[in-house]
Amino acid sequence: METTAGGLRERKKEATRTALHEAAMRLAVEHGLDAVTVEAIADAAGVSRRTFSNYFDGKEDALLYGDEQRMRGLLDRFAARPPGEPSWAALRGAFHDLAGEIGEPDPRWAAQTRLARAHPSVLARQLAHYTTFERALADLIADRDGLPPGSTRALVMAAAFMTALRVGALAWTEQDPPRPMAEVTDETLTAMAARFV
Repeated sequence: METTAGGLRERKKEATRTALHEAAMRLAVEHGLDAVTVEAIADAAGVSRRTFSNYFDGKEDALLYGDEQRMRGLLDRFAARPPGEPSWAALRGAFHDLAGEIGEPDPRWAAQTRLARAHPSVLARQLAHYTTFERALADLIADRDGLPPGSTRALVMAAAFMTALRVGALAWTEQDPPRPMAEVTDETLTAMAARFV
């Protein structure tokens, strides 16, 4: 019974986080981030300002929550890849596993990416999140490849992968006519894996 109650509580918390994220996205796209307040986001999600503060430090974090969840999903899928698979292939496989599960991103995600480029406060938070995930990914790569923690190879591979994802996402937002995000990102991953010299 206690497990059921705990599971219900976690689902309610996740529903609140998602509602706040979606409200932040909608308001930022409709009115511009500078015109959006934390109070407006809380009101749109049907919660109090205090409740907002229990979940996010600011509107930038609420806006980027979906991106953070996708990164967490990517780490989980990489950790679950077959142990004998080379790390770069496992990274690409984890990306494809996640892309297959979530499907083509919502067009609002492209709007979020454009917002991040246009607002230094969002870009700063996004880069901080990516740095955190990059470090966690480097640790997973080092563990998978039997390398010491902080190994240069693991750090470089994690940085290359995260950079390829960022470049792919930005290229996807600018495609005209639109192309599937997984296809565009695959091209950046292939280019990143190629030798430059």
